[in-house]
Amino acid sequence: MTSQSVVGRFFDVRGGQVYAHVRDGDGPALIFLHYWGGSRRTWIPVLRRLDPGQGFVAYDQRGWGDSASVPGPFGLEQLAEDAERIIDALGHSRYVLVGHSMGGKVAQMLAARKPAGLTGVVLVAPAPPAPIGVTQQLQRTVSHAYDDEEAVLRSIDLMLTHGGLTSELRRQVVEDSLRGGEEARLAWPSEGLVQDVSAGVAAIEVPVLVLAGSHDKVDPPAVLADHLLSLIPTASLTVLKDTGHLSPLEVPDQVAAHIGAFVAQL
Repeated sequence: MTSQSVVGRFFDVRGGQVYAHVRDGDGPALIFLHYWGGSRRTWIPVLRRLDPGQGFVAYDQRGWGDSASVPGPFGLEQLAEDAERIIDALGHSRYVLVGHSMGGKVAQMLAARKPAGLTGVVLVAPAPPAPIGVTQQLQRTVSHAYDDEEAVLRSIDLMLTHGGLTSELRRQVVEDSLRGGEEARLAWPSEGLVQDVSAGVAAIEVPVLVLAGSHDKVDPPAVLADHLLSLIPTASLTVLKDTGHLSPLEVPDQVAAHIGAFVAQL
């Protein structure tokens, strides 16, 4: 990925502007939606490994990264509307949603609306459409996962990874997690995590590739097989080797290769 080919750009959304990196290219454009706590930077290792002709947009969702100052609401409906606005502004006739974790739940909600031009969906360690085993205690625990640097490092080691992050990427995860606005940080554990979007996902008609981490403690392959694949008739599951929840950072080679193969089949 050469820096000349990637352009920084702001997109108008309700209440402000979100920041994105955009590359024009061939075929369906890839629309990257990051996880709760991440930013567009979460996707950089994957973007670097894509075909150099592949078009994409990777943006900071409202409340995160360089979009941290964009006000709420930060619920799934608003995040899905933001994605729609960006897609409309880009004007692509064909595109693929690529959502990680929280971004995967946003992608499911958006795909269920059958928007024009959607040709496929890649769900990377996605949150399932309906909450599985989420207790109030878990919500409280998750809401404190990014309280400070020590908490983020603990989350990285205990929940988010299989131990495959460089010291540089660990620093990036800490920075991104702490940079999020407080309301955005709390919106996911209090609302998005427990919201049930399963009613619409059976209507998804485009191919859906689910990439689950072999050692993912947040959204394990077995949970996704039972509670996501069973609801989306067009979905297939691939298990990524030797990774936890942050597979775009831990095993970007695998993630990029599966995305590339998926897009080629479309």
